[in-house]
Amino acid sequence: MKSVFLRRTQVSIIISHGFHKEITIQDFPIRGKKVYLHIKRRRWLDKSTKEIAPRNLDLVAQGTRMTVEFATFLKVLNQY
Repeated sequence: MKSVFLRRTQVSIIISHGFHKEITIQDFPIRGKKVYLHIKRRRWLDKSTKEIAPRNLDLVAQGTRMTVEFATFLKVLNQY
C-alpha cells in the first residue's frame, strides 16, 4: 500500500517511492558503549512531474560520519 498525500502549496500528488540508501553515523556514547544510528530516509515521487522530491537533511557533520552535535562535542572536548 502506498502513502499518498496532497501538498497544499501546489496541485501535485506526492507518493512514497521506496527508500534512499541507508546511512550509518556515530552519535554520543551511552553508558560507555558506542552508538551507531542506521538511518533510512523515505523517497517521495511527484506523480505529475515524475521527479523525486528532494529532501536534504543535515544529519552528518561535514567531513565526518558523526552527528553534528557529537562532532561539536568532540571539538570542545579536544580544546582542553
